[in-house]
Amino acid sequence: MSIVDWPEDFEADAASAESRPARREAGHLGAEVGAAFAQDGVLSQAAEQFREREGQTQMALAVARAIDHGGVLVVEAGTGVGKTFSYLVPALLSGERVLLSTATKALQDQLFGRDLPRLVEALGLPLRTALLKGRASYLCLHRLDQARHDASLPERSSLRTLAKIEQWSKATRTGDLAELPGLDERSPLIPLVTSTRENCLGVQCPQFKPCHVNQARREAMAADIVVINHHLFFADLAVRESGMAELLPSVRVVVFDEAHQLNETGVQFLGVQLGSGQALDFARDMLAAGLQHARGLVDWQQLVAATERAARELRLAVGKQWPGAKLRWAGPAPEGVPADAWQEALDALKHACAEAASGLDTVSELSPDFVRLHERAEQLAERAARFARPCAPESVRWVDVGTQLRLVESPLDIAEAVRTRVLKRGQGDAQEQGRAWVFTSATLGDDPKLRWFTEPCGLEDAEVLRVNSPFDYARQAALYVPRDFPKPNDPAHSVRVARLAAQGAAILGGRTLVLTTTLRALRTIGDAIRQHFEPMEAARRSEVLVQGELPKRVLMERFREGAGHGRAGCVLVASASFWEGFDAPGDALQLVVIDKLPFPPPNDPLVEARSQRLESQGRSAFGEYSLPEAAVALKQGAGRLIRRETDRGVLAICDTRLATMGYGRRLLAALPPMRRLEDEGAFEAALIELTR
Repeated sequence: MSIVDWPEDFEADAASAESRPARREAGHLGAEVGAAFAQDGVLSQAAEQFREREGQTQMALAVARAIDHGGVLVVEAGTGVGKTFSYLVPALLSGERVLLSTATKALQDQLFGRDLPRLVEALGLPLRTALLKGRASYLCLHRLDQARHDASLPERSSLRTLAKIEQWSKATRTGDLAELPGLDERSPLIPLVTSTRENCLGVQCPQFKPCHVNQARREAMAADIVVINHHLFFADLAVRESGMAELLPSVRVVVFDEAHQLNETGVQFLGVQLGSGQALDFARDMLAAGLQHARGLVDWQQLVAATERAARELRLAVGKQWPGAKLRWAGPAPEGVPADAWQEALDALKHACAEAASGLDTVSELSPDFVRLHERAEQLAERAARFARPCAPESVRWVDVGTQLRLVESPLDIAEAVRTRVLKRGQGDAQEQGRAWVFTSATLGDDPKLRWFTEPCGLEDAEVLRVNSPFDYARQAALYVPRDFPKPNDPAHSVRVARLAAQGAAILGGRTLVLTTTLRALRTIGDAIRQHFEPMEAARRSEVLVQGELPKRVLMERFREGAGHGRAGCVLVASASFWEGFDAPGDALQLVVIDKLPFPPPNDPLVEARSQRLESQGRSAFGEYSLPEAAVALKQGAGRLIRRETDRGVLAICDTRLATMGYGRRLLAALPPMRRLEDEGAFEAALIELTR
């Protein structure tokens, strides 16, 4: 048994869930599901304002058929369909063991804390549910104890945060850091009180028995319904570390919600990464353990100095670069980096880690910390050696540049891994063939076969269902594409976007979300909107919130509060993660402004490699990759506006290409069918109408 294996009683726990309802005969499940979704069915008692929706019932019956017969179902369910209930109800009624996976911890918590308990109670089923997250979500009691004695804690505020965590640790049952109010997800303390696969001591840990990660896994093995996330699923697929290897074989129904993120999440874990920060963290942990458990037995200072020096030399080898730059790496070294210096730096890191492994091996019997550190040293040395060799076929390499370096070798997509390691096609396993797989999201493509999603995910043979949103978009929403506007690459473009957003927010009293495609535009637009509001009296001035200035959770809560307490409403300027997963229903949000069409960045190494593969196959990289990517992202951004049947609002897309280029028609067709506003006067009139 390696020191990260599960204890033997985990498998036994799986058999203890005997209260599971008996499995239905084929065909019976559909009838029960249909009855549940009827106007006077059990769902009308479980959900406020429930009403029978044709699309919701259609999706639920399709899920029931997939569970009855096995196989793969892909469902694009537009906003407002109620897809969560559409897959939960047949899954719960089936009597099968179910695994639910989401893209975000927020939806994970919502499913486990709100939707599942409500439905389990309404359906009257004796089911056990469990929530399972990755290690970084749980307090590590051993590392908390180490942090108490860490003399290098960054600052006084960290000491206060550590005291809060210590106090909370005595009362929490789950150890899930999401329970701790006021903890900033960006806190530098979090990595010091949580474990990683690299530094977990497993069964050798002095805190193994009360370990929160192991407790969560035990509960998952004993549950009927287990809620995980995509990161956890693919982390296990890559390194078989999170316990899914034991859990998945006992499950017959697997549902991936927010499935549009599967491919990008998967490639993160199915590749190989090496960071200079990883080496520095290893050196810090080695020094701490060496001085605590084996002072004087090994020259720890020398080993640590060599490792740190090698990590820093690797960073220095790439010279000055823009923070956030991605360097292509097609040959022996990344672009612009001298090959000899690069190879020397990799060799030095490999040698330093190998020397550290030798030193740790001499003291491995003194503490389990040294066993784990030895494994980490060997892994770092192996990865340095791998990156000194040519890139694997059908993969792409690049270097992420920041304060530290991150070397990445990634597959172009997850198709092969899904076919062979998830669905296990062609392997003749009857249990695998009988399993039901459901993949669903509000946006999975812009063509009837949803190829944007199914092709890179290896699901070309899946049954595909598209269920339209029940919202009356022509009545509830309007689309404005300004014609008299700078081109997207014009330096004046961001300032004009800010002016349009500020004018709209002034009419509405805030209630405005600005979505940008770059961090540079984020800062420019945020600053310009603030300057626009400066001359106004305080009572009329909207608060301008900019992503990055506060934790995401705080920004979302403050925006949803909107006007009140003597303040005007809010303008939120955001990028990246706010294009999806941000929900502000009702009057809190009535104007969404998108600065540019969200095409994938052409100079991104992964984007480049995917485009080149399509071109080599005689296909159009723009038509079959860039355009569908932009269409899906645009649908996600536009989807922030209308979240309920009673919502009303305006979407402004400040990119003239939508109106002037031929491909604009395809992108417009991907958007909900909103009424069009032809000029600035109509735009302002529509906003004024919203205030009445």
